[in-house]
Amino acid sequence: VMRRNQFGMDICCRKGSRSPLQELYNPTQVSLSNTAILHQIRRDQVTDTCRANSVSSRKRRVLTPNDLKHLVVDEDHEMIYCYVPKVACTNWKRVMMVLTGRGKYSDPMEIPANEAHVSSNLKTLNQYSIPEINHRLKNYMKFLFVREPFERLVSAYRNKFTQKYNTSFHKRYGTKIVRRQRKNATQEALRKGDDVKFEEFVAYLIDPHTQREEPFNEHWQTVYSLCHPCHIHYDLIGKYETLEEDSNYILQLAGVGNYLKFPTYAKSTRTTDEMTTEFFQNISSEHQTQLYEVYKLDFLMFNYSVPSYLKLE
Repeated sequence: VMRRNQFGMDICCRKGSRSPLQELYNPTQVSLSNTAILHQIRRDQVTDTCRANSVSSRKRRVLTPNDLKHLVVDEDHEMIYCYVPKVACTNWKRVMMVLTGRGKYSDPMEIPANEAHVSSNLKTLNQYSIPEINHRLKNYMKFLFVREPFERLVSAYRNKFTQKYNTSFHKRYGTKIVRRQRKNATQEALRKGDDVKFEEFVAYLIDPHTQREEPFNEHWQTVYSLCHPCHIHYDLIGKYETLEEDSNYILQLAGVGNYLKFPTYAKSTRTTDEMTTEFFQNISSEHQTQLYEVYKLDFLMFNYSVPSYLKLE
């Protein structure tokens, strides 16, 4: 049933008002200008890291349409969101569906999680022509959300390899990891791939063979490779650690903050720093060092310090 959203008009048609980009760089409200300074610091951190690591970060000069499939476009509010799995991306996709749904949805949490991940429900930047892509990259406000890299990694591992219902991941990646990393694996383990240990997952990630074979799955791919922050200038970098404040700030800039709030949710199953520490206890210092190298640019770019539990060589 199509429910008429009382805010439908406001949400869909903000023409004539200021764009989020104008509001961000020339805020009309004092409350917005204080936050703008914080985001300027985050932007500078990314720029400096890209510059300092220009050899590795600018290897590929030209982005292909395939590089843009994580960038969700909201035409009405002139915003582009690069989604990063395991960084509240389900809720942000729900919010984007409300923003772009022209009144079809009013409450993000009424949208089932699986529906938020149906690709046809949101338009991504790779669906546009080259001139249209360039126009949007130049004129729309671009944002992404990041998370402490190893916490995000443990979250991905817990979700994809320890939940019995994720059989497609077990078949696609679990069987491969067991075959490659486990000596004397049982026939059942080789067939099902549903009991991958975190140590085996790490060994798989740092194995040069893995890197050569195919790109990482998006759930453990680096933010740097998913969103290309050295090639695309992001106006806002939200953090998982300050998710609600950063999200609601973006909604304020979009002019919808009065009636659309970012969903809050129970934190009971959320992967924490303590949990991450535990997972890393059985990882050798050699493997920790190699894994840190894989995610190093994400640590530097988004200003996450080297975790205290790491024993780097």
